[in-house]
Amino acid sequence: MRTDSSPGTLPAREHLPAGDAGTPVLDVVIPVYNEEKDLQPCVRRLHAHLTRTFPYAFRITIADNASTDTTPLVAARLEAEIPEVVNFRLEQKGRGRALRTVWSASEAPILAYMDVDLSTDLNALLPLVAPLISGHSDLAIGSRLARASRVVRGPKREFISRAYNLILRGSLQARFSDAQCGFKAIRRDVAQVLLPLVEDTGWFFDTEMLVLAERAGLRIHEVPVDWVDDPDSTVHIVKTATDDLRGVWRVGRALAGGSLPLDRLTRPFGDDPRDRELTDVPKGLARQLVGFCVVGGLSTLFYLLLYGVFRQFSGSQVANALALLVSAVANTAANRRLTFGVRGRGGAVRHQAQGLVVFGIGLALTSGSLAALDAASDSPAHSTELAVLIAANLAATVLRFLLFRAWVFPDREETDAAPTVSATRLPPSPAYGTTPPHGTTAAHRTTAPYAPLPQRPVPYQQPYQPHPTTQVRAGEAADGSWRDATVRLQPVRPHDTDPGDPR
Repeated sequence: MRTDSSPGTLPAREHLPAGDAGTPVLDVVIPVYNEEKDLQPCVRRLHAHLTRTFPYAFRITIADNASTDTTPLVAARLEAEIPEVVNFRLEQKGRGRALRTVWSASEAPILAYMDVDLSTDLNALLPLVAPLISGHSDLAIGSRLARASRVVRGPKREFISRAYNLILRGSLQARFSDAQCGFKAIRRDVAQVLLPLVEDTGWFFDTEMLVLAERAGLRIHEVPVDWVDDPDSTVHIVKTATDDLRGVWRVGRALAGGSLPLDRLTRPFGDDPRDRELTDVPKGLARQLVGFCVVGGLSTLFYLLLYGVFRQFSGSQVANALALLVSAVANTAANRRLTFGVRGRGGAVRHQAQGLVVFGIGLALTSGSLAALDAASDSPAHSTELAVLIAANLAATVLRFLLFRAWVFPDREETDAAPTVSATRLPPSPAYGTTPPHGTTAAHRTTAPYAPLPQRPVPYQQPYQPHPTTQVRAGEAADGSWRDATVRLQPVRPHDTDPGDPR
């Protein structure tokens, strides 16, 4: 899957302008399950901190995951007493499910969440969301494993956390340092496109979201945090670890198979308007050169090995042709997948046919070199033949790369039609993603900047009104059409539970 040259569906990041508006800038979600004891002090402490330190309007959303104690009553009382607090009830368990549901329905441009125990020091909240507001980053996470972090927790949790992150680095090549810290934020325009790709509904939700975002080239900002372990945590470590390992296997298999449309998440080259006007800048050239050189070096060794084998029972020309043919097929397949990022079987036969044409050009070059050597010397030494072939293959390699890049595997952006590129963009909304009316087409959607950021002391006054259905922005399909303008979340009956998620 090619993610370096696709225009993607995300526009360039921009600083959200300051001003007066009625929509909260930040929506902090607190997922809870049977937290009747900790919920009220957590919400009041968070509200007091945001009132004192956060310069824009905000909202605190309590996402109740099917609690069976008095948590719903506590949440309803907090909603009635504090204007900036709303309560959202789900009848199914799963932290990932709660975050996906509330984030999808929220109209705030910056979405965050934190654990109800407030293990993370709240002084890191403003540094967490500031890069998202400024347009510098797409996601932000708190890291307990950064050098500047100060963490108080037992050796067992320390070992589990570090071992898990080592597994992520070794299996999924993750570069972020802490996937499990319950202190994260994301821009709403990114969440609209990223969340439909995340399958997990439990504790692995965070990790899957971060891995996909990182693989797509999105910018993840890490904030060192001060963190104190909650000894009364209800997380089942063994069950959670088992589910996480299953999630690692599932995501790794999907990434290896190229089944995830990560090109939908790519940003345009550069955020400066001058960069967006550049049309002749080769994209991904450096990475392709490195990949091609590695594949080419291995192919050359493979070719020389085959030539030495075939030369034992045939002449130099026949041995060269056979070795070059076999190595050319392997070279085309390796470059197709590793250098130019083409996944799947679509077009494989055509690519191999074009690769054979390139092979013919290389064969003419190397065979001509051998013919010239035979004309110059009646019986050249075997080492001389190899030296001539190496020089000829280097010249053929340069020509092969140019033909591969320009003809066999051309840049998708150059071959795709222009209407397709524009149709795949997710149009920003002047009201932070107001759901477009049914029947709206791509031609009617226009690009508009974010509305100005509301600043305090203008609070969010509109109380939360529960409705029979909640409209959720589902985004666009890869072909530019609206896959489903809205997704309606129907009320879940009490007996509708998810047996696969016991949390």
